[in-house]
Amino acid sequence: MNDPMYQLSVVLPTYNRLGRLKGVLAALEAQDYPCDAFEVIVVSDGSTDGTHDFLATLQPRFALRTIIQANQGPAAARNAGIACATGEIVLFIDDDELPVPSFLSEHMRIHQQQPATVVLGPVLSPSDFKLSPWVDWEQEMLMKQYRAMEQGLWKPTGRQFFSGNTSLPRSYLLAVGGFDARFRRAEDLELGYRLARTKIQFYFNPKAIAYHYAERSWQAWIAIPYSYGRNDIIFARAGETSINRVLYKEFCQRHPFVRLLVLLCLDRFTLSRLSTTGLQALAVRSYNLGWRSLSRFALSGIFNLRYYQGVADELGGRQYFLGMASV
Repeated sequence: MNDPMYQLSVVLPTYNRLGRLKGVLAALEAQDYPCDAFEVIVVSDGSTDGTHDFLATLQPRFALRTIIQANQGPAAARNAGIACATGEIVLFIDDDELPVPSFLSEHMRIHQQQPATVVLGPVLSPSDFKLSPWVDWEQEMLMKQYRAMEQGLWKPTGRQFFSGNTSLPRSYLLAVGGFDARFRRAEDLELGYRLARTKIQFYFNPKAIAYHYAERSWQAWIAIPYSYGRNDIIFARAGETSINRVLYKEFCQRHPFVRLLVLLCLDRFTLSRLSTTGLQALAVRSYNLGWRSLSRFALSGIFNLRYYQGVADELGGRQYFLGMASV
């Protein structure tokens, strides 16, 4: 017997977040979109916290598929979900996000109007959850992008392909080969760049809301920009040459403090470590005092320093980063 076909397949990778996962699944069951019109594919990427036992006994109103695999990273987990999906549209959501009741309907509304489209929805900060200073910074940077897209200041592109709240036709995912499982950071952006080379359009729907209950350690957070920096150069070498052209231009447009910090600390690891430690202390202290702007300013310095160090390391060092000015 053939598997039933659905309009929509929700792919939900998870790793050791059973408490949050229960909330996501409950929120999906409370959607105003018909439960018989979508399936949810939960991919447990090596969870050891009781997730498997919970999924084995769960009987939601929607169709639930469960994939259990050894830990391979989010890209491999999402690819497993794509392979299993039967829906014409695939929607990605993360295991620490709670979608509003109209979440699925808002994604599908745009797909019905514009078939060859990537729909991007906002991932907002919940009012009932205290974020760490660095996650608060991260959310504010996202909000700047959301506001710019909503106001029409610029159009969404593959650089806004954040897989925590994104949907698109499955046919396009298959055509470009899905996520590249070699990347455990920025794997969604890399896929976004490849999708942008096709005829698919990108559309930001501010009503397709999910709330992000993000918990990220300091060490995990500072690893992100460094990985992004290295990966941007890797992506450029793989054919996304526009990245290489704009990197130095973007650097020259940064705040003077950021540019000075990077130029002083790049490839000078003791100075970089001392600067990062001092700025972290300033960010945490000012955040606890309610001085959000100062906290975010300090964290922007750290993020940019780590990002450009990743760029420089992947290029081969400080001199190669500075040499981008002539590219």
